[in-house]
Amino acid sequence: MDSDFGIPRELSPLQQLRSQYHPELPPCLQGTTVRVELGDGTTVAEAADSHTMARAFPHTLGQPLAHFLRETAQVADAHIISELPSVRVGIVFCGRQAPGGHNVIWGLFEALKVHNTKSTLLGFLGGSEGLFAQKTLEITDDILQTYKNQGGYDLLGRTKDQIKTTEQVNAALKSCTDLKLDGLVIIGGVISNTDAAHLAEFFAAAKCPTKVVGVPVTTNGDLKNQFVEANVGFDTICKVNSQLISNACTDALSAEKYYYFIRLMGRKHSHVALECTLQSHPNMVILGEEVAASKLTIFDIAKQICDAVQARAVEDKNHGVILIPEGLIVSIPEVYALLKEIHGLLRQGVAADKISTQLSPWSSALFEFLPPFIKKQLLLHPESDDSAQLSQIETEKFLAYLVETEMNKRLKEGTYKGKKFNAICHFFGYQARGSLPSKFDCDYAYVLGHICYHALAAGLNGYMATVTNLKSPVNKWKCGAAPITAMMSVKHWSQDASYTLTSIGRPAIHPAMVDLKGKAYDLLRQNAQKFLMEDLYRNPGPLQYDGPGADAKAVSLCVEDQDYMGRIKKLQEYLDQVRKIVKPGCSQDVLKAALSVMASVTDVLTTISSTGGQ
Repeated sequence: MDSDFGIPRELSPLQQLRSQYHPELPPCLQGTTVRVELGDGTTVAEAADSHTMARAFPHTLGQPLAHFLRETAQVADAHIISELPSVRVGIVFCGRQAPGGHNVIWGLFEALKVHNTKSTLLGFLGGSEGLFAQKTLEITDDILQTYKNQGGYDLLGRTKDQIKTTEQVNAALKSCTDLKLDGLVIIGGVISNTDAAHLAEFFAAAKCPTKVVGVPVTTNGDLKNQFVEANVGFDTICKVNSQLISNACTDALSAEKYYYFIRLMGRKHSHVALECTLQSHPNMVILGEEVAASKLTIFDIAKQICDAVQARAVEDKNHGVILIPEGLIVSIPEVYALLKEIHGLLRQGVAADKISTQLSPWSSALFEFLPPFIKKQLLLHPESDDSAQLSQIETEKFLAYLVETEMNKRLKEGTYKGKKFNAICHFFGYQARGSLPSKFDCDYAYVLGHICYHALAAGLNGYMATVTNLKSPVNKWKCGAAPITAMMSVKHWSQDASYTLTSIGRPAIHPAMVDLKGKAYDLLRQNAQKFLMEDLYRNPGPLQYDGPGADAKAVSLCVEDQDYMGRIKKLQEYLDQVRKIVKPGCSQDVLKAALSVMASVTDVLTTISSTGGQ
């Protein structure tokens, strides 16, 4: 009920201690002025999409990157905004809850009050439905007291509904107009930030003064691109899951007779499973991206596991831990085809108990092979975004069933001489996403909240708050905002591999896959055989808020060499130096050298761009 939102929580001693922690701000966000440098205009993510993007975003395409500057920065064309009027800002949780979300609200609230005590922050109750219905709660310091550094979204409530239809977009416009909002902050993942970009364009076309800013908050870790290094909530969920996985590893090693099949929440892609593997060192992980790239069948995957079980049995190891991302099931080609048919029939109104009679011969054969519990789960109606209900499909039990059947067969034939195969299955997800946020997520979310204010104060519309150089200490973080349109591309098909239906040609931010050429995946491949055979289990322990483990960050974040925004800034500095040196009146030698070098650089960059290099 709406009356339950914003009520004080009863906090445990640990929660009380955490509520007293105050995150640090990077130097560029400190003080009572807003200092912003606007760079060059951004380009589209895919050159082939330029015409479609231009038609979809005539007002917000090609906007510049924004860099926020520390007080001591000497930048000639920086905008220094010291006269900051009171503003009214709305904030809404969209999508699934992620640890740290409350700190975005806290950071934005503090930034508003630091720059003008008369500013107002309104939280929309119940997610996007509250936005449409103008159900609000004015955020105060008293209300925030028991929500600072706490998990969940229960301060305001949340939704998984989209802001997409004409009716919804018009309702959002009316709410922002009626409430006289200067800014609207949308907290969520790829779908929510896609909606934020389209909403910003709609507002601009309607000459609505409300500016829209998005915040990358999702436990899936799939809102990643050159501008966004990490998502709020991902660090926490991976650390909590890794402890649970490590506990299972210790139990398996102690009992020496169980194989744990652990499915991890994370939607279509395998970022959570990869990170948890790098933190806890289970024996195996089956990444959906590997399966899709190699076009492995469900039987190929089962055989891989069976061969691993048999190889370990030779070493007298009849136990193990296997991680499975929840999106694995839709990365398997034949299951993909089956689900595509099922969802098509469900959309046509065919009853679930009649679908099996209307499948194609190939899909029908696969469906009949499946155990009853998987059949029932595949027949579930899709989510509100038309994707499969991945959290309800027990892929871990399905694989354990296939492996047990094959190992019993091998045991009977005498090709397997280990102990009888025993599987224990788990699904980790809900347990972690409601956790107290890690120190990193507390800091990151709080800083993003401050950035939202800076972006709105600078008059930016259709931007996402960004921080780069995240693997460094907070005082070295580089804060800015990037146009959401620069992260979007056009889907030319009506359905993707996760069965998410989208309008053909509608620009969107698409979930990032695990990069099979990236450093995090390479680190996994280097250690995969040792993890499989040597039981190098690692227990990071519970979340740490003090001591040596408190500042630990995701392995996948630390091994990658990112800081795209910092590099763009560095390039601009080099170009400025060239302009200063190569001026009319410079020597012939300087001019010739500059022309020669620039011609070579242009040739190289043209070649890389034409081959899709990013």
